[in-house]
Amino acid sequence: MAKEDKEIVLLKVSGQDKPGVTAGLTAVLANYNAIVLDIGQADIHETLSLGILFEIEAGSSSGPVLKDLLFKGYELGIKVKFVPISIDDYESWVKTQSKQRYIINILGETLAAKQIAAVTKVMSDQNLNIDTIKRLTSRASVVIQEENPRSCVQLSVSGIMQNKALMTASFMEISRSMDVDISFQEDNIYRRNRRLVCFDMDSTLIQTEVIDELADLAGVGEQVREITEAAMNGEIDFKESFKQRMALLEGLSEEVLQTVAENLPLTKGAHRLMKALKYYGYKTAILSGGFTFFGKYLQKELGIDYVHANELEIIDGKLTGKYLGEIVDGKKKAEYLREIAEREGIHINQTIAVGDGANDLPMLNLAGLGIAFHAKLTVKESAESSISSLGLDGVLYLLGYHDRHIDMNMENNI
Repeated sequence: MAKEDKEIVLLKVSGQDKPGVTAGLTAVLANYNAIVLDIGQADIHETLSLGILFEIEAGSSSGPVLKDLLFKGYELGIKVKFVPISIDDYESWVKTQSKQRYIINILGETLAAKQIAAVTKVMSDQNLNIDTIKRLTSRASVVIQEENPRSCVQLSVSGIMQNKALMTASFMEISRSMDVDISFQEDNIYRRNRRLVCFDMDSTLIQTEVIDELADLAGVGEQVREITEAAMNGEIDFKESFKQRMALLEGLSEEVLQTVAENLPLTKGAHRLMKALKYYGYKTAILSGGFTFFGKYLQKELGIDYVHANELEIIDGKLTGKYLGEIVDGKKKAEYLREIAEREGIHINQTIAVGDGANDLPMLNLAGLGIAFHAKLTVKESAESSISSLGLDGVLYLLGYHDRHIDMNMENNI
């Protein structure tokens, strides 16, 4: 059809959601050989909002189709409105669809209007338009208090960003002042096809630093914790801090290792996350500056595919205060991430790294998605995304999974 032979109409539908609405309306359009140019629907508390952008022949067909749609709307008990769209306006709109697209996740135990308002104001200032909004967490009761409350909405946005550094800094300030997590990702093919997730162990998969636990049993806990804290904050070199802490463990009995392993406090959400990742076919790895003894223990408990950590030297049943092989520092973690990805045939942009300390930054920055988990401030400022308000299973929302994708499949299949 020539330009003057076409009419474009936006059909806007609202009312109580029920089966058969879309079928009934599109059946009317089918009778007039309409072409559907775009369609979208949202449902909030059983209230429907549906839009259908369609093209028909100009002239005698346009009046009857609108009349029949009105009648069908009345029959279905819904409201229908029509907005005529000029060909030029439609073509201009089509051209804007080639703009860069991004995914922004807002996470917290609960989400208040002021948090969403602050995040979306930053996006508006950056000239980014919200195309769709999805809630990824299940609907929460306002009567029954949940044991592990969590809330996440995912915003799909598009536009030409004005200043990424300014936007990131603004999100960080909102996160600090409003107790909310904000994740920002490019919406590309890699985001939708992540295949490998690598975890730090201490203070990430488990809620402790194992070397601190061992130090307590050796009677040098305070000294070791001071060194650990300085290393995690990036104040001293990790390798040097590791050597200093190892030396303080000299003479500790090998028997205590199993006791410590059996009592490792798993981070909230770790089991839920690992079961979901396994179900959906992800490869997983522990890349730790801690010790292989404990990494192997977690590997069995959580079904993790790879473990790379430091090997304790034990002679005559006692720790010598030394180690075997190369120290696994930040640089080595990144090397292992790349090595595993290559072995599995996974593009580096399909990888995810999760950690909390300064020695995790190399792998967080190398991975396609780096997540600072309950991390030190310097780490959060350097990582692409962070989670501080939820448990470890919050990672699943950054991958785009809805609660129903997680819990239903695990209950039925795991």
